[in-house]
Amino acid sequence: MIDLHTHTLFSDGELLPSELARRAQVIGYRFLAITDHVDMSNFENVVTGIVRFCSEYKNSSIKVVPGAEITHVPPDQYKKLVGRCRELGAKVVVAHGETIVEPVQPGTNRAAIEAGVDIIAHPGLISGGDASLAAEKGVALEISGRGGHSFTNGHVAALARKHGAKPVFCTDAHKPSDLMDRATAESVSRGAGMEENEINSMFGYAESLAARLLKN
Repeated sequence: MIDLHTHTLFSDGELLPSELARRAQVIGYRFLAITDHVDMSNFENVVTGIVRFCSEYKNSSIKVVPGAEITHVPPDQYKKLVGRCRELGAKVVVAHGETIVEPVQPGTNRAAIEAGVDIIAHPGLISGGDASLAAEKGVALEISGRGGHSFTNGHVAALARKHGAKPVFCTDAHKPSDLMDRATAESVSRGAGMEENEINSMFGYAESLAARLLKN
């Protein structure tokens, strides 16, 4: 299992990074990105802390990489904050997309895509224009394993298919029970209307993205 969107005590998760990594390893994870919530108030401390943990964490069966999820940030701050997070060592930059279960500011999906994030998490009722731009710029659209955010997975999968954007499955784990093995993630994806070839392609893309991140 490869998971590019998870949380720890650095933001609103329940676990220390070391426990999150261990619990993920036990259920078969091979690659884990820690992407705690950041805005202009906390990005330095959060990203620096996650980078420090990942640099010290050595395990032969699971790779853990540092990231950040830019969350409820005004659209005009996205480009600056993406750059700052990458400068500090975030290998994965996720945008907290326009989920229907939170009052995310309209225009966030578009601003994040234009700013060059890696993944739009739970992009909600993303527009065709934004899905097309994501495809053009190589920004993945999340198929979410998290309750609430997952309500629009079917829409996201359909728009990704129509416009050629890359879907990527992430758990958005905040607590131990949020982590999923590969079989469960595949079942959630089928529930979003994805065909078997699409699911296989999605996890294959996650493999290639993880390999690229490890080289950076």
